[in-house]
Formats: sequence, C-alpha cells, structure tokens
Amino acid sequence: MKKSNKILATVILTLLMLAVLTACTTNIGNNTTPNEDNGGNQTMNLIYIHVNNTVLTAELENNSSAQALVNLLQQGDITIDMNDYASFEKVGDIGTSLPRNDTNITTQAGDLILYLGRYFVIYYDTNSYSLTRLGKIQGVTQAQLKALLGSGDVTVVLSLNTK
Repeated sequence: MKKSNKILATVILTLLMLAVLTACTTNIGNNTTPNEDNGGNQTMNLIYIHVNNTVLTAELENNSSAQALVNLLQQGDITIDMNDYASFEKVGDIGTSLPRNDTNITTQAGDLILYLGRYFVIYYDTNSYSLTRLGKIQGVTQAQLKALLGSGDVTVVLSLNTK
C-alpha cells in the first residue's frame, strides 16, 4: 500500500473511532446513578468528566486532595481548558490550590493527577514523576481516551453529576 493510502486509512479509522465515541452523548464507565452505589447509598468517590459530548466516570482516590476536589465540586461544576503536554497528558489550571499528596508514581492512561497543587491532569500515556493521584477514569481504553481527547487543546467539565 502506498504511504499516502496508509495515512488516509489511519485518518479515516481515527475519525470513525471518534465518531463512534461522540455520535451521541454517552456515559462511559459506570452505570450507577451519580454518586450512588448499587444499593442507592450516597458516595463521594465518583466524579464525571464531560468532554466532547461524552461523559467519563472516574473513581477517586482516598486522599485529602481528592476530598478537596469533591468539596470544590459541591459548589458547582468546574470547566477546565486543557492543553496537550509532551504527547502523553492534558493539563489545565483548576483555578485554586488543593492539598498535595505527592509520591513517586508511574502514570497509566486514564490517571487523574494533581500537579503542583493546582493543575488537573488527564494522562493518556505513561510518565514517572512525583505527583498527587486524584483518581482513575473507568471503562475506557488508552486508544479511546486518546481519540476522545484529541491531539490539541480540549475543554473538560468536572462534575458530581452525569448531566
């Protein structure tokens, strides 16, 4: 196959994957009601990330940083303009500082990280550094996450609700 045909095929496959992910508003990850477990009990270990007409479900870590994020979200949704950094993460300013719980970690696709106490980061590839883990996006592959977030800047909305 000619090089131009390979590139065209790759672009078409990427667009098809993106179209499937964003054909309509979807809720990827968890089928329970917002912040309720299967028994209907209130929980605060889930947040929802709205991006490109898709809702991602993330399970939060049990640390003071994640709790501070939940406390902030109880006041209302947070819109974050995120920039691509080093082709493995999207990063954006939360607008306030949260407590840090930095440890040396190696990230995976779907990890939610607090960087320097005020930057919300979604990893779609690996990185090793001293960071604060906030949580993990559930039920999405690395390829799906890369397609959904795209190669450039993206705006996400963090919420305690799926809507």
